[in-house]
Amino acid sequence: MAITSRAPAPGGGGAVPPAGAPASPPHGPPGQSTAWAEGVERLREAATTEPGRLRIIGAALAALIVLFGTVSVWEISGRTTAADDVVGRSQPLSADAASIYRSLADADTTSSSGFLLGAQEPREVRQRYEKDIANASKLLVSAAANTGGNEDSREQIALLSEQLPRYTGLIEQARATNRQGLPLGGAYLRYANEQMTTQLLPAAQRLYEAETGRLHEDYDDARSWPLASLGAGLLAVAGLVWAQRRNYRHTNRVFNHGLLAATAASVVVLLWLAVGHTVARSSLSEARADGQESMKVLNDARIASLQARAGENLTLIARGAVLAEDKKSDKYDVDFTNNMKQLDAGLATALRLADDEAGRGPVSRAVDGVAQWKQRHTAAREADLKGDYEAALPQVVGDEEHKESSGAAFDTVDASLEQAVAHEQREFTRAARDGIDAMGGLVTGSAILVVIGAAAALLGIGRRLSEYR
Repeated sequence: MAITSRAPAPGGGGAVPPAGAPASPPHGPPGQSTAWAEGVERLREAATTEPGRLRIIGAALAALIVLFGTVSVWEISGRTTAADDVVGRSQPLSADAASIYRSLADADTTSSSGFLLGAQEPREVRQRYEKDIANASKLLVSAAANTGGNEDSREQIALLSEQLPRYTGLIEQARATNRQGLPLGGAYLRYANEQMTTQLLPAAQRLYEAETGRLHEDYDDARSWPLASLGAGLLAVAGLVWAQRRNYRHTNRVFNHGLLAATAASVVVLLWLAVGHTVARSSLSEARADGQESMKVLNDARIASLQARAGENLTLIARGAVLAEDKKSDKYDVDFTNNMKQLDAGLATALRLADDEAGRGPVSRAVDGVAQWKQRHTAAREADLKGDYEAALPQVVGDEEHKESSGAAFDTVDASLEQAVAHEQREFTRAARDGIDAMGGLVTGSAILVVIGAAAALLGIGRRLSEYR
């Protein structure tokens, strides 16, 4: 049989592959690639010409300036919000928590004073007690509405709201029994004091610590340096300086008006950011050191004075019925001594922290009042230990013959500390608002200047590109 060969197909350029051989992999049309690869290729091709490089530089500069502005607006907005929270939310909540503690402690002190004054409790004493309870109740409602997501604060508020009616019920039982002349009234009063010191006041202290902790967090947020903004600003200014230096080397022109305007706008924002935040940080630090810390020390001193006064009253009421841990000393007299030591230490610290005469004056009067209080307490205690209760009582609560009682000295101390706290509150508010004002307008001003800077950079590069047309 003759073997014939098959001619190649017209236009073919090679032999036909043998039967069973694998087909060649299909190839797409030349130049087909992904969108990303196309973009990279175009960018590479553009970078080979001066106009293309200028376009890339202009886009990069505008992006850097916009990034600087965006980060600055974001960080300064956060710090301004934190500073606003310090003044308008967390500090007032911390102050309210301290007021709750003071109101409860004062109510306990006032109730014992009223008990000592006899079956017919003076009207002003009764009104002071009721005012303390009403103030504590009102502040608890306000704290519950404003404390937000702070779980620890909500727990303490719930505990205080539950225990306060029980305390007031015990006080009413003590009053009713005392009016009948029964000694059981003293037992009710001591039990009410125990509820106050073991349940209510510790819960109020934990509430104060939780709210003060949140205040410190807001302080830290407001005072933290805007490092991302400062870094982005330095990067943008460095890029603009480099672009102008490059422009000078290629054209021998010293200034490009667009790039110069963009640099000026960026430098203004950078300096405004650095200086404004430095001033704000300094003012907030002053508010914390000279205002908030002083208020904390003064509040602690005032609470110690209230507890000391309650201990002094209960010493007369219990008449040695309640002993301290050593089983020898009167518990309430020991409490009085310990609280007076805390009061002395607090006043010494408050004098050291006071930075003006308006702050030192009330504290100095409180120190003098404490010295008088100790002298009068010692005289009353000596009479009580001799068994002369009738002589000791007026030296503690006062009467027509004993104007200079330990109670009068306590009133001087309490009024002076209240005045000192009010002064430090004003100092805190002033310094904190100075910090907020230092950042005022920075967000809006930064946004406007950054837009101007980005537009000026593009115009400057556009002016350079026009030379190639």
